[in-house]
Amino acid sequence: MRLLILFLVSLLALPLCAADDEGYIKARGNPTGAGLFVDGKYVGPAGRFTVPEKYAVEPGEREITLRDPRFEEYTTKVTVTAGKTTKIKYKLKKLEPPKGPFGRIRFGPGLPESFMSVAHGDVGPIYVNDRFWGFIDELNNPGGGIMLPPGEYTIRAEPRDFAPVNQKVTVEANKVTVIPLTRR
Repeated sequence: MRLLILFLVSLLALPLCAADDEGYIKARGNPTGAGLFVDGKYVGPAGRFTVPEKYAVEPGEREITLRDPRFEEYTTKVTVTAGKTTKIKYKLKKLEPPKGPFGRIRFGPGLPESFMSVAHGDVGPIYVNDRFWGFIDELNNPGGGIMLPPGEYTIRAEPRDFAPVNQKVTVEANKVTVIPLTRR
């Protein structure tokens, strides 16, 4: 019986030991909601509502990039240690705003906006012409969207709650183009 109890206790302890094999990244800076990329892979927003997110990553030398379409991107190298949190401070340099006229693209039908949909919504990334542009939860309601000069763009999105999107879109001045979202 004691052997069985020791075996069961050791099984319960396994997830706790496995967690020590990971390190963590936490980035704090401006803009808060910049996209955080580790070794070129999107992991999520650096922060939500001024609170930095903490992401588990494999220990070792890592390249960290923060991106926001309104700012110059920032890249640095850090060493992540198992069981520890590596903290990064950043301040992205603002780019000159584009000149209009603009059209707007957004995703739809999306989810009704509420505190829960914003705080815990689909934070999957959106790319415009292969450049990180924001998060699905910012663009899937009637008031959201990306303002772009008229022209043709390739839109790619990797939503958590919807099917992936990869399509060409023509943006017209002073018009809204809705890219349909479909549930998985």
